[in-house]
Formats: sequence, structure tokens, C-alpha cells
Amino acid sequence: MQNLNQALKYLKKHLLTLLFISVLIGCNHKKNLKTSEENEVSKFTQKQQDSLIEVHLKNGAWAHDTYSQEWQKEIDKGLKKDSTVAYFWQQKAMPLFKQSKYELGMPFIDKAVKYNPKRWQDYRAFIKCIFSKQYKDAIVDFRNYQDQYGYGFVMDHSYNFYIALSYLQLNEFEKAEGIFEKDYHKTIQENKEGWLHHLDLFYYGISKYEQKKYEEALELFDKALEIYPQFSDVQYYKAKILYKLGKPNEGQSIYKDAKENADKGYSINEDNAIYERYPYQVRWP
Repeated sequence: MQNLNQALKYLKKHLLTLLFISVLIGCNHKKNLKTSEENEVSKFTQKQQDSLIEVHLKNGAWAHDTYSQEWQKEIDKGLKKDSTVAYFWQQKAMPLFKQSKYELGMPFIDKAVKYNPKRWQDYRAFIKCIFSKQYKDAIVDFRNYQDQYGYGFVMDHSYNFYIALSYLQLNEFEKAEGIFEKDYHKTIQENKEGWLHHLDLFYYGISKYEQKKYEEALELFDKALEIYPQFSDVQYYKAKILYKLGKPNEGQSIYKDAKENADKGYSINEDNAIYERYPYQVRWP
């Protein structure tokens, strides 16, 4: 019996040692894999990468329908040659976002950011804000990008515009208003009022509307309508305010104009509005 107990103790001791060694090897293997991925560098020169883009995008994927399997297969051919070309990954992702296939597209745009963050991280943040509606993630992405590369624009609007819009969608109206306000004054100070964008004014006005600052919202809505007189969504919210302020006749008149302009297609006119409904865009009955 004593010999049996000694044998069991010996076995237990060495099993624990083997288990520890196994875990250690596994951790080192994972660490090495991660380091290898992080340090992945293209074996091609920039000129050679441009040539791959010419072959597999300009004369490959772009010769097919954007949403076709052929589009994806042509890009995959390029990625087999050089998986570090960020533009390939972005072009794989783009059609999927336009088809609302966000879960499929996001890993691809993550790869684009991995290989060229300066070119594609602000684009990914835009996608999170307007397409996939990941507002908290969009804020983090935009703030991180600004910390690294500074103030800038993507898809015709400032990073702060999208950050404020994200806060608006998170019902953090006061935060949204503060950021819209800073961007509003920055634009006027640096480029004069002629550079104000009707969409920026619309959402800045919405941030005040949601806080019942109706007179201030009306002022911003009117500025937006000076730039885009048929902007039906602005007219709709302006009509709502006029009703709230006890001006039903004026509100009814503006509402009628809004409906007529909406029927003619005068709504949010961003390029990507054909793929995604923008925040506060009116759903007419």
C-alpha cells in the first residue's frame, strides 16, 4: 500500500509539471502568432502593390458588378499575392456595407485599418456611425483617429460632426449640442458662414429641439433652409416646433411644403443616403 501511495504521489507531481510546461508552450505559441501578425510586412514595393491593384481591381473586380461573387473572387486573387494591401480589404468590405451585411464587412475593414490606419480608420468610424449604427464604437474610433492624426473630414463632414451625431443617436443631447456648437463656430471663424453645411445646421438644430430650445432650433433650421430651401426634413421639424409654440396656421403651411418637397425627393442628399436612412430622416406615411 505504501509503495502504491508513493507511486501516485510521483505520478501526480510529474503530471502537474507536464501540464505547466504544456500551458507555457501554448501561451508562447499564441504570443508568437500574435507578434507575427502584428509585424507582418509586405514583400512587395509600393510600385508592385500599385501594379497588383491595377490587375486585380481596375482590370479585375471593377470589370464586374459591385455586388457579384466575381468582384470578391478577383480581390481574393490579389490578396493571395499580398494580403497587406489595405485597399483590397476596403474594396471587399464596401459592397457588403451597401447591402447591410455589416457583420461580414467589418472584419475586412478592420484589416484595411490594420495595414493602413491613416487612410482607413476614419472611414471605418464613418461606417460605424452611418451604416452599422455602432455609435459608441464610432466615437472611440473618431477620437482615437483625431488623437493620432488631428482634426479632419470624411465624406464631406468633420470628425466632430459624426461624433456629435453619434451622441445625438445615444440621446446624449447636451453633449451633441456642445460639439455641434464648437464645430459651428470653428467653421465660421476659419471659413466664414458660406462654408456652413445644411446637414450640420439641421443636426445642430435637432440637438436643441430635443432639449426644447425651440427658438434656437428654429434659427438654425432657417439657416439650413437658406442653403437648401426644399429640405423637407428641416421643414417637417420646423412645422413641429411651430405647432408647439402655438402657431398652428404657420405650422400647417410649412408642413404642407415639407410633404410636397418630400414627394419630389428633396430630403437628405448625402451620397450614402441611397443605402442608409440617416438619423432623424422623416418616415412619411
